[in-house]
Amino acid sequence: MAEAPDSTTTRTLDPRPGDSPGRPPAPAAPRSPRGARRGFPSALARCGRVDALDGLRTLAVALVLVYHVEPDLLPGGSVAVDLFFTISGFVITRLLLAEYVRTGRIALFPFFRRRWLRLVPALLAVCAVCAVLDATTSLWAFDGALRAAGLAAVFAVNLVRASEPGPYSDLTAPLAHTWSLGVEEQFYLVWPLLLFTLLRLLRARTVLMCTAVLCALPVLWRCALWAPDAAHRVYNGTDTRADQLLAGALVAVLLARLRADDPRLARLRVWTGRLAWPLLGSLLLVAWQVPVTRHTGWWTPLWYTAGLLAMAALSATLLTDLELRPRARLSRLLSLPVLAWPGRNLSYGLYLWHYPAVRLLASLGMKEGRPAATVVLTGVLALLSYWLIESPVQRALRRRTLRADRAS
Repeated sequence: MAEAPDSTTTRTLDPRPGDSPGRPPAPAAPRSPRGARRGFPSALARCGRVDALDGLRTLAVALVLVYHVEPDLLPGGSVAVDLFFTISGFVITRLLLAEYVRTGRIALFPFFRRRWLRLVPALLAVCAVCAVLDATTSLWAFDGALRAAGLAAVFAVNLVRASEPGPYSDLTAPLAHTWSLGVEEQFYLVWPLLLFTLLRLLRARTVLMCTAVLCALPVLWRCALWAPDAAHRVYNGTDTRADQLLAGALVAVLLARLRADDPRLARLRVWTGRLAWPLLGSLLLVAWQVPVTRHTGWWTPLWYTAGLLAMAALSATLLTDLELRPRARLSRLLSLPVLAWPGRNLSYGLYLWHYPAVRLLASLGMKEGRPAATVVLTGVLALLSYWLIESPVQRALRRRTLRADRAS
């Protein structure tokens, strides 16, 4: 989770009606005949990076970090994972649609290669460090880390956690947090092929309707599965969390379908603008007050069934506003470099390293100043991961892609 999109293009959008009072509307983007033929006239115009989404990533990873360091302070901080899922579904689907409009196909092998190079090198570094600590120290937090590293490396942690009806075992510690990467990677194995099939067989409008229907299916499946001992199955299953990724995919398909001068886009911009701040406040309120991963009577089954879909809808509406209103106050706030740069470059590393850092300091017996020490240690490790692993790999990938484009 929290990974940056494949595209490294930085996009500067013109102000649109409703973004800034007193400014004239920007001219409509030129229409792509090929895009129009395939039913997604805005797909190519909406495939770059949105700085505000990077800032939202920073906010989300901060919530997760605090949740794991001080769970009593943010008992619902795990809702940030829901937000990550929706952002990932949106970004990936937007890139896939742009590729389809440009080329008429989706190249699955290059897609999987890019995902592998984006996620796996840094993940393997975390796994290696945990395994070494298991083999060379007596720190209790890393007992069995070699086995956990093997599960994390093949994105199987969520499958193990989903199969445990009672309290979580130590089988996946200290890499239990990589369950969300398993959900995302398993989704990525299925969704590009399914989307390409829908695009080839159906009209664009029908693809949009099918994506909306797919969003509703996981909540029905969760209701059918729900039982007090099925909480882990529901929480960790890719099939039971797919609606949160598909909600982002639905936004990507919808926005690609609407031309810049479509009146429905203007109405969507107005409504998401009205809802954005209340929804962000609701997200933070849930993180602050709602113990979503604890058994709390009637609230637990409600959250594990309909609540997850509600969070997907909240996240989808929020990112729609950030996409459509780049000059709005919330977008400008989240686009500040102090938020956007870490979200773009460090959010994945912060997520990968924060949980081992939490366990390392706890096993060393640190009590005073542990939250601050965890933040500092996590930040240092994430920076090292970015400078030594992630950035060099991505530069090599871009050079290879550029050479391939020139050769063709």
